[in-house]
Amino acid sequence: MTTPSFIAILDFSTAAADRPTAIAQLEREQPTISVMPGCVAFRVFCDRENDTGITVLHEWIDQASFADYLASDAFARSGEFLRPRMTETPSSRRFRVELVETVA
Repeated sequence: MTTPSFIAILDFSTAAADRPTAIAQLEREQPTISVMPGCVAFRVFCDRENDTGITVLHEWIDQASFADYLASDAFARSGEFLRPRMTETPSSRRFRVELVETVA
């Protein structure tokens, strides 16, 4: 497995009725994003504490690869679909990381 050096975590909320379609949009884009140069992982999670929250975890080999994703058609398509369904301002936290160890 390639080791990421850049991680982005996106949290956002939708109306409960919109969450399945928001998840479906992210899942449609996942195969395209996953093969982008520098993408290590793209994972989508539903918040278990409520029926409106969604988290997207991005792992990239570097910040430049993530920047290329932000400029991509896949990012634009998801933004056009998701932003009108968001019920509050999304939170995107971005980190430079160093792998300490991998435990098997």
